[in-house]
Amino acid sequence: MKFPRCALSIALSLSLGAGAVAAQQAPVRDEFFWLGEINKATAVINTDEGLLDKSMALRVAAGVAKVIKDGNQAGGKRPSTVITFEPLMIDAAGEDVTLLHAGRSSQDMHATYRSAILRDDLLSLAEQLNATSTTLVNLADKHAGTIVPNYTNGVAAQPNSYGHYLLGFAAALDRDAQRIREAYVRVDRSSMGTTVLNGTSWPLNRTRMANYLGFAAIVDNAYDASQISSVDEPVEASAIVTSVALHTGSFVQDVMTQYAQSRPWILLQEGGSNTYVSSAMPQKRNPGLLNRTRSDASTAISLAQGVVFQAHNITPGMSDPKEVKDNTAMVKSGIKALKGWNTVLTQMVISPDRALEELNNDWTASQELADVLMRKYKLPFRVGHHFASKVVDYAKQNDIKPLDFPYAEAKRIYAETVKDSPYTGDLPMSEQEFRATLDPIAIIKNRASVGGPQPAEMDRMLKIAKQNIADQDAWIKTKRAKINDSLKQLDSDFEKLVSTAK
Repeated sequence: MKFPRCALSIALSLSLGAGAVAAQQAPVRDEFFWLGEINKATAVINTDEGLLDKSMALRVAAGVAKVIKDGNQAGGKRPSTVITFEPLMIDAAGEDVTLLHAGRSSQDMHATYRSAILRDDLLSLAEQLNATSTTLVNLADKHAGTIVPNYTNGVAAQPNSYGHYLLGFAAALDRDAQRIREAYVRVDRSSMGTTVLNGTSWPLNRTRMANYLGFAAIVDNAYDASQISSVDEPVEASAIVTSVALHTGSFVQDVMTQYAQSRPWILLQEGGSNTYVSSAMPQKRNPGLLNRTRSDASTAISLAQGVVFQAHNITPGMSDPKEVKDNTAMVKSGIKALKGWNTVLTQMVISPDRALEELNNDWTASQELADVLMRKYKLPFRVGHHFASKVVDYAKQNDIKPLDFPYAEAKRIYAETVKDSPYTGDLPMSEQEFRATLDPIAIIKNRASVGGPQPAEMDRMLKIAKQNIADQDAWIKTKRAKINDSLKQLDSDFEKLVSTAK
């Protein structure tokens, strides 16, 4: 079968143009796309390496180009396996086109496109993680001085800066970003040239193949390539998705707690899809956005755990956990949860006055009494803790708020607390100091330890968080550029092969 050069030129221009588009649009990079790229790279490399006769190169390249061109048409066939892709090449160029299959197997080809697709999926996850982190850190900056209650065991525990609280979640997401970068190194490896189990007698240039497909390295051990590593990769990605979803759900549940109060200090902006009115109770504004985001996080966790179950208790190389569609859906579920979280952050309405009122209605500042008595007056913490606890007991029994607590009662309780200890005497705090110690705003300003919510530490941590986001953004762009540039080089060299084939 012969192909006129003009027809071949048209076919190549269409297929290569489509490849360039695909290189910039991750969703187009499906199994069919990568099978096409693998075949293009094989034609170029094996011709250069003398494994494919140059007299055959034109026919082989034409067949590859035609299959890619046809598949990129609306409604065109885009097979996802080697055994369904190859018949299309045979139809296009005859059985000679199967000379490309020297030293190859569906095992290493499928393992390679799985890694390539998961690599793109991880970059998409990283992008959304960075977008949500940016919103989170910007909100933390805005609310660095907003004093709110923090909770442990579901109970108001201590005052804190809301910005400091948000930076805690930003630190968690930064660890998720680190996990993506670390996993990416292990995914960004080419299995091509390993065939099924132990390589081939054909001297394939595996490194050049990896370079054309945008991989940073090869999977070194041929058995590992498709039998073990190909299973590890989605399992590792599932761990990242699990972590992202757990962080999402934890944050959403904390906001949901406010909706159980009659006067929350966090609400969602009403309207749109954020909230909806109960069908029976007109006073209710149900937090639909929170419910959906929590559900999305739960879905992500269930899909991620599904990968682990699929990989469990199987012999090496089985296909159970390798399904591209399922693994991509799993990563996308993590992206969806992060998008929901991002929307929650943009739609929250925070009332600093209401938050401070809640703090002053409870005794979340009581630990500071014990801390000050120990730091300034050398009273053992446990003795100071007993004193503070008895003050709280008395206040709750008599419905007294912290800022209204009688100083005389504080002195009496202190004397009773220390009367049988070596620390007998009067309460060493003046009334002014006693009241200042119970002031939530003063507590935050007076924090001195590294990583606390005091202004100087907030400034430092905000700078670090913003730099982490900038570094992650640069990393994502570098990795995307590496893949795109490699594919462009492959297009160029494939075109050269055709133009020089004799």
